Amino acid sequence: MKSKADKTSELRARSKVWLELDGEPVFGDGKADLLETIDKAGSLRAACDVLGISYRTLWRRLRIMEDRFGVSLVARRVGGADGGASQLTDAAVQLLDQYRRFRDGLNGIVDKRFAEVFTPPPPRKNDG
Repeated sequence: MKSKADKTSELRARSKVWLELDGEPVFGDGKADLLETIDKAGSLRAACDVLGISYRTLWRRLRIMEDRFGVSLVARRVGGADGGASQLTDAAVQLLDQYRRFRDGLNGIVDKRFAEVFTPPPPRKNDG
């Protein structure tokens, strides 16, 4: 029977990073997913359905990001006969691109460091 300590081959490194502005969190994986979902869904309401959150929650998160960054991240067209629509602004597209490139690079660094530290040493010869 294996103890929990014997399961080193199943260990994996996970890291969580976010961006701060003036010491306050402003952007991370969750906010990046939120913007990407708005972009793919084409409207705030549709993004709420995909994310399983209320319109009020999505709207609040979006406003906080926009207020903190000082730029509009989503261009909105109010509904009507054809319904509303939303698309990311150029600032949001650039932010997402930069964040994803930053984040992807970190994953590689974390994986490499994990392998260096947690790779078991070769078996020792018995000098017996």
